[in-house]
Amino acid sequence: MGELDEVIAAERRGAYPELTDEQLEVFTRVGTRRAVTAGDVLFSAGDRGYDLVVIVSGRVAVVDAAGTPDERVLVEHGPRRFVGELNLLTGQAVYLTAIAREAGEVVLVPASALREVLAQEPTLSEIVMRAFLLRRAILLGAGVGLRVVGSRFSSDTRRILEFLARARVPSTWLDLEGEQGAELLLQHAGVAPEQTPMIIRQGGDLLLNPSNAALAASIGLDTGAPAGHPAGSAEEDVVDLLVVGCGPGGLAAAVYGASEGLHTLAVDAVAVGGQAGTSTRIENYLGFPAGLSGSELASRATVQAQKFGARLTSPCEAVSVEAQGDLHVVTLTSGDRITARSLVLATGATYRKLDVANLERYESLGVYYAATHVEARACDGLPVVVVGGGNSAGQAAVFLAERVEQVHLLIRREDLAATMSRYLIDQLDRHPRIRVHARTEVSGLLGDHRLEAVEVVRRGSGGRERLTAAAAFVFIGARPRTAWLGDYVALDPDGFVLTGPDTGDPTRAHLATTRPGVFAAGDVRSGSTKRVAAAVGEGSMAVSLVHRHLDATFAR
Repeated sequence: MGELDEVIAAERRGAYPELTDEQLEVFTRVGTRRAVTAGDVLFSAGDRGYDLVVIVSGRVAVVDAAGTPDERVLVEHGPRRFVGELNLLTGQAVYLTAIAREAGEVVLVPASALREVLAQEPTLSEIVMRAFLLRRAILLGAGVGLRVVGSRFSSDTRRILEFLARARVPSTWLDLEGEQGAELLLQHAGVAPEQTPMIIRQGGDLLLNPSNAALAASIGLDTGAPAGHPAGSAEEDVVDLLVVGCGPGGLAAAVYGASEGLHTLAVDAVAVGGQAGTSTRIENYLGFPAGLSGSELASRATVQAQKFGARLTSPCEAVSVEAQGDLHVVTLTSGDRITARSLVLATGATYRKLDVANLERYESLGVYYAATHVEARACDGLPVVVVGGGNSAGQAAVFLAERVEQVHLLIRREDLAATMSRYLIDQLDRHPRIRVHARTEVSGLLGDHRLEAVEVVRRGSGGRERLTAAAAFVFIGARPRTAWLGDYVALDPDGFVLTGPDTGDPTRAHLATTRPGVFAAGDVRSGSTKRVAAAVGEGSMAVSLVHRHLDATFAR
């Protein structure tokens, strides 16, 4: 067996492990034994919840598109194996159907009981969580889940595809411009092209150009306040810790808060993972020498937080905050309100936009602010431009260079030494399809129906050049997501949250804001180091300050 075969075999064992007698006994104690016969359906695609199925005897098949002409068996489990996937913990709608292949016996373990097992049995927790993560990765590449039918030239199609990718929801995109099957699906459903994008859910239900929030709700993603209390409700749940923003800093705060017994809720306006969730490869994160993608990091952290009982909701945007005695009341776009004893602000920052007159015309039609597989597919084999000199731009350039004809990296400075990690600079220098344009800025965008070329100007000389490009990926600095805070906490002149001695109080704790019980972590904090590891460290540190505040203010 070759090295690659051994790796694949090891990954398969991790995705489909066999339980020991002792581990089987743990599940038997907390679950319900049930006899099954051939053909019994244990859960179906589209279900909003199900039990972990632990097989004592017999066999159970996991089936895609059950009952249709496209039905296929993805995997068949035998004794000592378990059937289930990440959606068992996240509450997302089920993507597949589980059918007993022969008579036997199973143990059904409810999600609540599974969470208790994961908290109390470290070895079993590691086995189950690794299997769930690997199974989700398999599903993401298996063409299962939602089907999205839409045009590559549609900004709404790109919006939905980006949202599903960031939320790690298995899906398949059928491009109206390049796949005959897409047009046939529209005709069969009686849907006109201008009504797309069309989403086909498990069970065959259709959604036509839904908002991100509507799509999230339809597939079981958590999008609301703790108990859905409307604004002005007399009774509101009070959480110990509300984390606003689910990038690396917010996720770290959620993990540490929940693991230490705090009633923890985290919300994000777009999707769990933040800007880091769109990074294709993070190679300098401690403990991952081969690197990992931002979406992988976000997925692992999300499951880790949920394992400890944290609730993560998205898309769920905070629009204002007010004090209620020692409590903080955050209002969401839905009108729901969340009352919390402490806040961690981890809303991060958004990339700045190009200062060109016709930018809006090309956004999502060639101008992007993330470089994932979704965007790369739209410019496969064609030249592209990446704008920016930081790590995000470098990571995007390296990722895209493996998929496109040429990458033009445009930077304002003379070189990258002051703004980018050395390992990335070396990769850029070595790659034959990456060309770095120093002291260069974008002066115009060109194209009839979508981006076809970028006009650039050389700083100093004023020389101009037209670069053929199917896409421009923009990473040119950040603007903090703090407008919703108003004057609730002090901000610096650029809108970043002031903390610690920077607030003017030398005795204030490093991550503490000017409002008692409110802390900041990650890119939203004034003076922060714009690195994933730094944000994670600050998110975890903030929780220790939360404990101090809760003990002092609420006499826990």
